[in-house]
Amino acid sequence: MRTDIFARLDREPEPPKIEIPRMSRTRLALFGGTSVFYLAIVVAVLASTWLVLIDWKVMLFRPYQQWPELHAPLDYFVVLGQRGPTAVMVAAWLGWRSWRQHTLRPLLVLGTALLLLNVTVGAVKIGLGRLGPHYATQIGSAELFAGGDIFPSGHTANAVVTWGILSYLATTPRARRYLSALSAVVALGVGLTTVYLGTHWLSDVLLGWAAGLLILLGLPWCEPLIGHAEVAILSARDRLRDRLREGRRGRASAPALPVAPVATGGLLPAMQPQRAAEGLEEPVRETAAGAGASGAGAHASSIRTTLSQPRTHAVLRSERTPVTPAGSRRPPRSRPATGG
Repeated sequence: MRTDIFARLDREPEPPKIEIPRMSRTRLALFGGTSVFYLAIVVAVLASTWLVLIDWKVMLFRPYQQWPELHAPLDYFVVLGQRGPTAVMVAAWLGWRSWRQHTLRPLLVLGTALLLLNVTVGAVKIGLGRLGPHYATQIGSAELFAGGDIFPSGHTANAVVTWGILSYLATTPRARRYLSALSAVVALGVGLTTVYLGTHWLSDVLLGWAAGLLILLGLPWCEPLIGHAEVAILSARDRLRDRLREGRRGRASAPALPVAPVATGGLLPAMQPQRAAEGLEEPVRETAAGAGASGAGAHASSIRTTLSQPRTHAVLRSERTPVTPAGSRRPPRSRPATGG
C-alpha cells in the first residue's frame, strides 16, 4: 500500500517550463571580468610580486597555531570542498530532481561542469607545478615548476562549482538567490579553511575562486550540447525498450513445437522382428487403442510395413538350439570309461 509521502509526491505539480540560463550581457561581462582577474593572479605569481610576499606572511603567521581550537571542526568542514563526497551528495539530489522533472538535464549539467573543472584546473596545476606551504624550500619564492599541484586550489574551485550548480539549476528566482548566497558562503569558507590549515597559499585560493566562477558563468555555452546529449540518450533508451518489448511478444506468440505421435498399443516382443524375418511367425498386427486417431494409425502402418520386409542377410539360431554357457567354449572333456 502506498504511503502518504509518495501520494503527495504524485500530486505535486511539475514545473510548467524549465528556464535554461543563457549568455546574457551581464553574464558575459562577469565572465570577462573574472577572466581578467584570473590572468592577473597568474601573472602576479609568475612575476613573484607583492602577492607572493603576502602568501609567505600568511604562511609564517601559521593560523592553525594561533587558533588551535578551530582545527578539529575545520577539518570536517573542508570536506565540503572535496570532489568525491560533494559530487555524490549533489548528484543524489539532482538525480531525484531529474526523476521528478522527467529530464536528464540536471545530471548532465553536473557532469559537464565537473568535466570542465577537472580539465581546466588540472591542466594549470600540472603546468605550473607549484609546491604547497608545507613543502616550500625558499622563503619569498613562488615555488613554481617544482613538481607540485596546488595552484589553483582544487578544493576551492570544486566548492564553487559543485554548490554553485544548485543555484544555476534553480527553477525560481527566490530559490536562485538563496542558493547563490549559500554556495558563496560555502566556497569562501572552504577556501579560507585551506589557508588556515596551511595546505594552500592565499593566491591558490584566489585563483580557485576565479576558476570555479568561470565554469559556472560559461555553462550556458554548453547548453546546446547538453540538449543534444539528452535527446540521444533518451532515444537510445526508447529503442532498447522497444527491442525488449518485441522480444517478449515474440516469445509469447511463438507456436508450440509439434509432438511426435506415440502408439498406444502394447510393445512388441524383442525377438518378433527377427522371427518374422525367418518366417517362423507371422508378423503381429498392431492393435492401436483408439482406432479413430490418425496419428496412431499412421504409426502402426509404418511398423507393419517394416515387419513385412524380409531380411535375407540375417541368419539366426532356433530358439530350441542350446546356448553355450558363458565361459570357455571348449566342449566338456568326457570322463574315461572305467572297466573291471
